This record gives sequence, structure tokens and C-alpha cells, in this order.
Amino acid sequence: MKSSNTQAALYNDTVVRQFSIMAVVWGVVGMLVGVIIAAQLAWPELNLGIPWLTYGRLRPLHTNAVIFAFGGCALFATSYYVVQRTCQVRLFAGPLAAFTFWGWQLVILAAAISLPLGYTTGKEYAELEWPIDILITLVWVSYAVVFFGTVGMRKVKHIYVANWFYGAFIIAVAILHVVNSAEVPAGWMKSYSAYAGVQDAMVQWWYGHNAVGFFLTAGFLGMMYYFIPKQAGRPVYSYRLSIVHFWALIFTYMWAGPHHLHYTALPDWTQSVGMVFSLILLAPSWGGMINGIMTLSGAWHKLRDDPVLRFLIVSLSFYGMSTFEGPMMSIKTVNALSHYTDWTIGHVHSGALGWVGLISMGSLYYLIPRLFGKKTMYSVKAIEVHFWTATIGIVLYIAAMWIAGVMQGLMWRAINPDGTLTYTFVEGVKATYPFYVIRVSGGLLYLGGMIVMAWNTWMTCISGRSVNTPIPAVAAAHA
Repeated sequence: MKSSNTQAALYNDTVVRQFSIMAVVWGVVGMLVGVIIAAQLAWPELNLGIPWLTYGRLRPLHTNAVIFAFGGCALFATSYYVVQRTCQVRLFAGPLAAFTFWGWQLVILAAAISLPLGYTTGKEYAELEWPIDILITLVWVSYAVVFFGTVGMRKVKHIYVANWFYGAFIIAVAILHVVNSAEVPAGWMKSYSAYAGVQDAMVQWWYGHNAVGFFLTAGFLGMMYYFIPKQAGRPVYSYRLSIVHFWALIFTYMWAGPHHLHYTALPDWTQSVGMVFSLILLAPSWGGMINGIMTLSGAWHKLRDDPVLRFLIVSLSFYGMSTFEGPMMSIKTVNALSHYTDWTIGHVHSGALGWVGLISMGSLYYLIPRLFGKKTMYSVKAIEVHFWTATIGIVLYIAAMWIAGVMQGLMWRAINPDGTLTYTFVEGVKATYPFYVIRVSGGLLYLGGMIVMAWNTWMTCISGRSVNTPIPAVAAAHA
């Protein structure tokens, strides 16, 4: 009985520790695959003529690995950590939390096997076939039970805003996954979408853009609202703004998906709705960015010697840049130039590498030492090296893709006086080649930084010991 009471007085940090370590592991794996496929675009013979190493097989493996393996593990880890601290209770349904960890790793393993073998639905960010989709659903429902069960048991009356963002991300992703993955099985690893034609495209990009909006934005804003104030030792700049930010973002994001389907068979009015809501999105997005950055008011000097804080704050500058660029690219006249070009790739990666990557790394650098009974990571200097390596890598990557993309758009639209195209498609590809090489170098730098983080994490783990933090005495007395 005594040991049971002792356990109840401790936060469940075991599952947080597991997800944190695997976030780092999958980060290295996902970014390595990204560098391989970037190199294949510059030097196609690097697939060695092996079918499961071709670009078409490895590209969805890369996106799934970085979004759902790296990003997903970071979201699970931070949400489980934050919800316990802000509610001052132990995680609800501990065995179910353990199931979410092992179930999610099984999903990732199934993706790593099935995608290179060519089993795919062909839907962007939703390529996994129906048996894996069912497992994802089971894990996600369990995740929701654990998270909202913990919020329901809270010993603090107030629900901190980070939990609002995590909660919205969990609910929205559940709906998106179930609706978009509706399919008719035609064998163990084959299915047909429940939708057809332009309706299928509309549902897919309602899912696809909201995967960005909720999985890659709302969840990571939960990290921002907890870890930046913690690392800076300052309260959130404006709590009222954080609530306005939440409701404005949650309402607006849902409608932005059609901007992926400009100049397609989708009705023109639907395209226009997507464009208008994308433009409106700029306001809540920048409101959140300003709220995060201004949290440093009176503590700007900390950026000079705190590389973890630098990760967290610079991520917000990339978030602001990406959320300006996205609405701009949704304008039909701009989209006429950017669509199908590498400008889109540059935009996606400024958000993915700059916002999602850096905020995750900063949050993990905060978490990992505390989960192993240490005040800081094994090497603060290595964090510094990682920061500069990653930042330079991002700049090389996105600048190369922006320049290549605008150049491609202009070359494809150039017309001779007689109405014929000025450039062949092959000439456009040839002109892009130097920028593909620059992209590989940027990717290598970013991957190098992630490997430095993996080493630093390993050294922190073996030099520390696994610890579960005690719940504060007042809360423990009620538990």
C-alpha cells in the first residue's frame, strides 16, 4: 500500500522518457532518408537500381518518419509531460499510456516496412494502408483517453493554454484521420478510397493542410506556450492573446485546404474560400509568434548564453516567416507561379525544419536532462554546435528551393512571340541542378546537427539516471 501511495505521488515520466529518446532516434532516421532522396534528385543513379530504394518509395517514408515518427514522438512526450505538470496529477490510465508508446512504435515500424515495398494509398501524408490505419486509430483513441482523463482529474481549477492546443490537436487529428482514411479494403494491403474524383482530392487536402495546421502547428504551439516561459523564466507575454490566438487559429485553419487545389477541377468558389481563409490565418499565426517572442521581454540577454532558448525563439521566427509565406502563396495569381515548383518545397521545409524541428529540439533539450536527474545536457557546447549547424542548413536548403522554384515558374510560363514555349521541361530541370546540390549540402548540415543531438542525448542518459519527479505536496495530498 505504501509503495502504491509513493507511486501516486510521482509523475509518470517513464513514458515521457521513452517518447523523448525515440523522438531523437527517429529524427536521425527520418532526416537521413531525406538527405538520401535529396541526393537522388541531384544524382538519380544513387538508387542503385533497387526498386525499394527509388525516390517514389523513399519519399513517403521520409515524410512519415519526420512528421509522425520524429514529430509525433516529440508531441507525445511533451504533451504527457506538460499535462501532468500543469494539472499537478499523475497521468490517467498508466497502462494505456504505455500502450500508446508501443503502439506508435509499431505503427512507425509498419510504415518503415510497407512503404519501401510499395504498399501505399497514394494519399499525401496518409499513405499507410488500412490495417495500419486501424492501429493508428486505436493508439490515437488511447492517447485521447489518457490526455483528457488527466485533464479531468486535475487538481488545479484552471486549464493552462498549452493543454488547449494539445487537446485541439488530438481531437482534430482524430477526425481528419478517420474521415480521410475511409476506404474499401481489397486485400490485406490494398484498398480503394471511399471518395472519387475531385471529392477525393478535396477530402485529401482538407486532411493534408490540417495535418499541417493541427499536427504540425497546434501541437507544437502547445510546446511553445509551456517551454518558452519555462526556459526564459518569464510568464507568457499576454495570456489573453494566447486565448484569442487559440480560438482564431482553430476556427480558421479548417477552411484553408482548398488552396492546394487552385486551377484544378475543384469549383472556383471553393478555391476562393480556401484562399480567403488562408489570408485570414496570417493574423492569429503572427499573434501567436509575437506572443512567444515577447515573452522574452526583459530577458533578451539570456539569448546570448542559452542555446536551448535560442532554439525555441528562432523556431518562432521561422514560424512567422512560414505563416506569412503560406497565405501569400495561396493567392491565386501568386499560386499560378509557385504551384508544382520547388518554391512549395522551400515553404514546407522552412516550416518543417525551422519551426517544427527547432521547437522540438529545444523542448527535448529542456526535457531530457530533467528526465535523467540532471540540470543540463551532457554538453552545452554541443547544443551550441547543433544550433548553428541546423540554422545554416535550413537557410541553405530553403534559399536554394525558393530560387529554384521562382526560376522554374518563370521558365515554364515563358512564351515566344509565336505562342510556343521558350524552354523545354528538360531545360528547366537542368537549370535546377545546382540548387539541388545546394539543398543536399543544407540537408547534410541539418542531419549532422541531429547526429550531434543524438550523441549528446546518449551521453546525458548514461551519465544520469532515470527519475520520476514528485508531484508538488499540495497536489499530492489531494491525489
